[in-house]
Amino acid sequence: MKLKALLGLLLLATQLHAAVLQDGATVGEWTMDYDAALKLAKKENLPVMLNFTGSDWCHWCIQIEHKVFSQPKWQKFASTNIVLVTLDFPRRSKTVPEKWVARNDQLAAKFGVKGYPTIMLLDSDGRTLLGKMGASRDMSPDTFIKQFKHTTRFSQRGVEEFAKKNPEKAKALRAAAKEFRESIKSLEAFIDQNPPRTPENMKKFESMQKSLQDAYTALQKF
Repeated sequence: MKLKALLGLLLLATQLHAAVLQDGATVGEWTMDYDAALKLAKKENLPVMLNFTGSDWCHWCIQIEHKVFSQPKWQKFASTNIVLVTLDFPRRSKTVPEKWVARNDQLAAKFGVKGYPTIMLLDSDGRTLLGKMGASRDMSPDTFIKQFKHTTRFSQRGVEEFAKKNPEKAKALRAAAKEFRESIKSLEAFIDQNPPRTPENMKKFESMQKSLQDAYTALQKF
């Protein structure tokens, strides 16, 4: 990359990240405070967007900030619909307070992040993974809002909104959503135990995976 282009990229990255909160959380505003964000999401019954990013070196991370996150249409939508968390891994700048550096590494390991940007959506419980979103050449506020709505359609809030519009399917949908969440919790609890790799445990793991897939397939009918 030419020096002029590199300097322009770094300047853009600095400008875009100037408004990120370091502590506390507000709906629709990016924050580094993961714990505060989860508390807010639970209180407001909103999904959480985790943006694992390299703000001063990752080309697609900077592009997604420029083309989507800094745009008024996206910001207006996010202001009432999403709790936003930036988990930054800069190489040159010191935008991340020291207290969050090790925490960010831990979260990247927890969520199995392999590259940047990695954008994950959690439900308001702070545990249920609703899905992932990604960057593309034709990304825009419109494409991201559409992708967000599709990915969160089975969130707690999404289920209730669907149920209000489709009362005849409400009971079945709530039951399917509950089964999906319970399957996720059971699998997570089993993995957290770090059980030995025995034939019995492998069989149990595969059974839990199948239950989760079956629950997800049932949700797709709505």
